[in-house]
Amino acid sequence: MTHKRKLLMSWSSGKDSAWALHTLQQHPEYKVVGLFTTVNEAFERVAMHGVRTELLRQQADALGLPLEVIALPWPCTNEDYQARMGAFIKGAKKRGIDAFGFGDLLLEDVKQYRENQLAGTGIEAVFPIWHTPTDSLPHKMIENGLRAVITCLDPKKVPKAFAGRELTAELLAELPEGTDPCGENGEFHTFVFDGPMFRQPVTIAPGEVVERDGFVFADILPASG
Repeated sequence: MTHKRKLLMSWSSGKDSAWALHTLQQHPEYKVVGLFTTVNEAFERVAMHGVRTELLRQQADALGLPLEVIALPWPCTNEDYQARMGAFIKGAKKRGIDAFGFGDLLLEDVKQYRENQLAGTGIEAVFPIWHTPTDSLPHKMIENGLRAVITCLDPKKVPKAFAGRELTAELLAELPEGTDPCGENGEFHTFVFDGPMFRQPVTIAPGEVVERDGFVFADILPASG
């Protein structure tokens, strides 16, 4: 049997990183051995998705994978980010990690940034769902049992009422014309609580919906018991 390359998955808590993880778990070349996430130190939440660190840990438990949290200061300068990520990359390489997986789909500059960040480190950047057509991808996710809720949206692009709603075929049909069904133009971000990559669902409860910095955030709470 050939030796599989050890891979850490960049985990945002949302549908694209979950689907990329699922894709990589079936890949003959890679073995996913863990997840890593950057979290805002001041708020204990994933940037943009607004998801609590506690829920990230519950996701990781449900996925059966260890999670490494990279705490970032707030505000975070580019220097701060580079220093903390650089230290994390070095440590991963020392532990025998061969690759990082990412759930990016369309944004060329983001992909380029990640590749540049890993250039010369000995760690490969892997993009398993890159350029998958975004009109069909969410439908495929839903048909395969992936379940996610919208945790953050841009009210200039998507109605506020969508915050906190589950991503379903019905919701996709209600998206305003011109909206990318995967939210690739920053329309919305999600939290995944079940799917083919999970051993068991993450039980969640809806929290309050707030508007902050021009975005609408739906807080997702760990369901008690």
